[in-house]
Amino acid sequence: MAADDDLVLVANDHGVVTLTLNRPDQFNALSEEMLGALQRALDSVAADDDIRCVVLAGKGRAFCAGHDLKQMRANPDHAYYGKLFSQCGRVMQSIVNLPVPVIARIQGTATAAGCQLVASCDLAVASHAARFAVSGINVGLFCATPAVALTRNVPLKKSFEMLVTGQFISADDAVQSGLINRAVPADELDAEVTALVEAICGKSAVAVRMGKAMYRRQLGMDLSQAYDYAGQVMADNMMAEDAAEGIDAFIQKRPPVWKGR
Repeated sequence: MAADDDLVLVANDHGVVTLTLNRPDQFNALSEEMLGALQRALDSVAADDDIRCVVLAGKGRAFCAGHDLKQMRANPDHAYYGKLFSQCGRVMQSIVNLPVPVIARIQGTATAAGCQLVASCDLAVASHAARFAVSGINVGLFCATPAVALTRNVPLKKSFEMLVTGQFISADDAVQSGLINRAVPADELDAEVTALVEAICGKSAVAVRMGKAMYRRQLGMDLSQAYDYAGQVMADNMMAEDAAEGIDAFIQKRPPVWKGR
C-alpha cells in the first residue's frame, strides 16, 4: 500500500493545482487514509491565495471506485462507519467550499463515492470511455451520502433511478443529465481540461473567487434573498481594482491587465 503522502499526488503549475488519486490497483477507492490525504491537500489549496484552479484526477483505469469496501467490512462497527462517512462528507464539502473552481478530469469509471466526487466538483470533463454509477444498491447499501451531491446536479427522477437501480450511465448520458459538462475522445481529454483551465485563469482571480462563493451561497436562498445578496456581491465586485481595469479595457478596446489575486 502506498504511504499516506503518496495517496494523493499534488502538482502545482503556476497556480493550477492537480490532485491525482493514486491507488490505481484499487481503482482509487477512498480508504480512510486516502480521504485523509485528500483533505490535507484541499486544506493546503484553500490556504493559498495564489491558487487559481484545481484539477481532480485519478491514476490508472478508474477515476474512483468509491469507498474501500474491504476496509469497511474489516471494521464492522457503527461508530467507525459514522466517522468514515462524516470524514468523506467533510472532503466533499471542502471541494464545494474551495475558493477556486475545481474541475474533475474523468478518464474511467466513477462509482458510488467516486460519482459523488464528480458531482461535488464545480465542473467536470470526461473521456467517452468513462462510466458513472451510484452502485451501492447492488451490494445492499443505498448510496445515501452520494445522493446528496448527485441530487444537486441531476434531475430528481434520473438521480433516483440511478440510486435504486445501480445501473451505469455513459459519459454522453452524464452530459445530458447535467452530471458533467462535456465528454470527449480519450486522446482529447487533457487538451479539453487545459482549455477549460486556461479560460478560467484568463479571467480576474478576484471575480472568479467572489463568483464561486456567491454562486454556491445563493443556491440555498429564496429568490428575494438571492437577489439582495447578489446585488451586494456585485457592488463589492465593482469596487475591486480588476473591475475598473476590465471595464476601462473594454471601453478602450484593449486586453485587460488583471492586478488582483
